[in-house]
Amino acid sequence: MAQGTETPAGPPDSTSPGAAGSAAYLRRRTLRRGSAGWLLLTGLGVAYVVSGDFSGWNIGLSKGGFGGLAVAMVLMGVMYACLVFALAELSAILPTAGGGYGFARRALGTWGGFLTGTAILIEYILAPAAISLFIGDYVESLGLFGLTSGWPVYLACFVIFIGIHLWGVGEALRFSLVVTAIAVAALLIFAVGAFTEFDAGRLDDIPADPSAFGSNSWLPYGLLGIWAAFPFGMWFFLGVEGVPLAAEEAKDPVRSMPKALAISLAVLVFLALITFVSATGAQGANAIKEAGNPLVVALQGDGEPTALSRFVNYAGLAGLVASFFSLIFAGSRQLFALSRAGYLPRFLSLTNRRKSPYLGLLIPGVIGFTLAAWSGNGGRMLNVAVFGATISYALMALSHIVLRRREPDLPRPYRTPGGARTSGVAFVLACSALVATFLVDRDAAFIALGVYAVALAYFAFYSRHRLVAAAPEEEFAALAAAEAELKRD
Repeated sequence: MAQGTETPAGPPDSTSPGAAGSAAYLRRRTLRRGSAGWLLLTGLGVAYVVSGDFSGWNIGLSKGGFGGLAVAMVLMGVMYACLVFALAELSAILPTAGGGYGFARRALGTWGGFLTGTAILIEYILAPAAISLFIGDYVESLGLFGLTSGWPVYLACFVIFIGIHLWGVGEALRFSLVVTAIAVAALLIFAVGAFTEFDAGRLDDIPADPSAFGSNSWLPYGLLGIWAAFPFGMWFFLGVEGVPLAAEEAKDPVRSMPKALAISLAVLVFLALITFVSATGAQGANAIKEAGNPLVVALQGDGEPTALSRFVNYAGLAGLVASFFSLIFAGSRQLFALSRAGYLPRFLSLTNRRKSPYLGLLIPGVIGFTLAAWSGNGGRMLNVAVFGATISYALMALSHIVLRRREPDLPRPYRTPGGARTSGVAFVLACSALVATFLVDRDAAFIALGVYAVALAYFAFYSRHRLVAAAPEEEFAALAAAEAELKRD
């Protein structure tokens, strides 16, 4: 048994120590296996991210200009590519719902596992709350159902889409795939329309700041602008790392996970390039740098709405729904895994008859709705989510490096091209992006750190003494400890 773990005993689960108690405990915490093939997993990877193509990324133009955001996007694309290759290897080794927490648990111990899992939770609980605000804005701007942006819209989002998740994972992922396909098709149609108005001279039309070091027409805010644009370069890829959280419900995860991660990233890179270049060249970087709906502005400027701009506006709502829906899934699975292993209250991992972690869906939903209705600041919540994401990236990349060096003989059905060098690049870039978040929104960074402090106090004083050894991620780590002890003997 791993140090600091125990078999579950006592309320609320009423299980007894030993194999029988562990089996009963896990039976009440079982996901529906074999529900998702590589296509649904690929759709999930794209769905996490696709809303970022419709809005948000353009604010990076106000931080770094076209050149600064372009460099930031390329560097963040490299970071995600390296991270995805590392996660493909790790998810083939340990295909469970724990995802990043499970990888870090084996490589970095209980503290590393909890730090990683908490960072992922910050991302996947805050991001849906923020996106529900953006959905509300879209509903109001489109005049749908006569509604205005407010708590009824946010409540409807959480109730309807959590309800679909409670119905079952297969149904949920198929719904996500359909909505994502609509959003992707809209981006392709947008790019065709925008490229008809493309003018390369508009790409660098933001006036240069003469006081900024290294400023010019391509880098109007200087070299520091590249760094400040890092968080917005991430928006084209933010969330794709969540695909391994579906591993426990996947068909043949050892093969399907690496394939889904690679294809979804390739799709996202293509969408990022055509969206970024076509939108900026259609109306100019200066025109869209602070627009709430940059693709619509790119098509119509200050003129009257066109048939294409109206279509893209509706499609933007589809993109937001796809990301909102998939992020709810990711947050529930990370919460499920941490709860099942005892890092968080164990009752949160109970599953219903359809094998959905109902409390792991409902409680984050209540938190997300409350934050949306109370705060109303979607940009701030997304910045907090980005801060959590960058911490998790650094820790997951570090986990890959540690496992490659400490356990070189560990069976690896899929091997990361470049090995630890690849994850080393991801680690360095993730740390750079983490620091860059302070350049964009220092308050959001400190809010995330405050949440981290509370979570760490809970773990240090309570849950680390009540971990569940029978949880798959804990057993995997315990096996490593036992093998290491045998080698020493």
